Amino acid sequence: MKTQIKKIIFSIFLITLTFSCSKNEDVDSTPPGILSNISVVPTNGGGIISYSLPSDNDISYVRAEYTNSQGEEVFRVSSRYNTSLEINGLNQTTSIKVRLYVVDENENISDEVEIELTPLESFIYLVQQSIEISPDLGGVKITWENIATKTVFVYVHILNGTDETIRILSSDNAEESLFIRGLDAVEMTFSTKVEDFDGNITDLQVVGNYTPLFEEKIEKNTWTLIASQSINGNAYEGRTVNFWDDIVDTVETDSDNSYFIATRENNGGSLNFPLDIVIDLNKNVKIKRFKLWQRAYWYQGGGVTYHYQEENLKSFNLYASNDAQSWELLGEFDIGDPRDSAGNIPASAFQEAIDGHDFSLDNTSEQFRYLKISITSNYGSTIITVGSEITLYGLDNL
Repeated sequence: MKTQIKKIIFSIFLITLTFSCSKNEDVDSTPPGILSNISVVPTNGGGIISYSLPSDNDISYVRAEYTNSQGEEVFRVSSRYNTSLEINGLNQTTSIKVRLYVVDENENISDEVEIELTPLESFIYLVQQSIEISPDLGGVKITWENIATKTVFVYVHILNGTDETIRILSSDNAEESLFIRGLDAVEMTFSTKVEDFDGNITDLQVVGNYTPLFEEKIEKNTWTLIASQSINGNAYEGRTVNFWDDIVDTVETDSDNSYFIATRENNGGSLNFPLDIVIDLNKNVKIKRFKLWQRAYWYQGGGVTYHYQEENLKSFNLYASNDAQSWELLGEFDIGDPRDSAGNIPASAFQEAIDGHDFSLDNTSEQFRYLKISITSNYGSTIITVGSEITLYGLDNL
């Protein structure tokens, strides 16, 4: 019996070995042909290599190998569906050698074709040259152009006397405009340098000396509601005027319940967006930015948060006026919806809601007296819309 079992096992081994050998004999080991009709168009920090593929019907991709400006051996690949490949991440205007290969589905590699590429000046220098800084309320505005639309990191060195701080800004937009906030209204020296994703970086250059404009919180003790132009937010414990009483609703306790509650029953039987809240500031102001808080406390208790629930306001427009009749749009804003498909919300989104959502206007507003918050959506409720607080920042009591 044992002998018969051994014979069967040995027979299976021979069959497997024969099949394996037969299978290996069928594997294609012939390398594909080489690229032809190769041309190169230099770009800022690299180049575009165009080519014709060989006639092989099992091509997988094209691979380019070269040494970058950091002295590192790197490669780029492009699928068989393309007829060009981009080389990037270079910080030189001297030529480099690029080795090109065709790779098939069985990982067979063609013979090498070597070309030379001389890149144009890296786009990081163009970004650096385009940087402009201008004073703004509570800080500065920094703009730049990025023709390559590749990710750049702009390091902003701010020298205030002997104290230096560094802010790092990042973007891949062709035209960027960002704000640096929280600066004192004193003259400071601003210097910048620009880095790309591959670690190439410009020298630090002084852009200039700038004095951020004085910014202050707009005090709310003079604000009054224009009820005839506003929703009725007086339901249950809510009051419309709670939207600017300087009390932010929190998750932990109901002792600071401070929010408006607009119900459809108190507003003609339906919540027809936009829902307007119109305020007479009873003084003239200019603003550049503001913060807005959602309702936080939920009567389910146990530390459960009401943030991002369906009744909270989500998007809104802001308008300014000097007569409460003719309105200028200051901007369209949206808190956003951080909920995933299962309704989960990341901790960072909760923290943002607790701290207050920060919004900036594109430019400092003209002087105005009346403010209209026009709510354009909540998180889904057709019955109730709520919100806790709004705070403006700019120049007060002009």
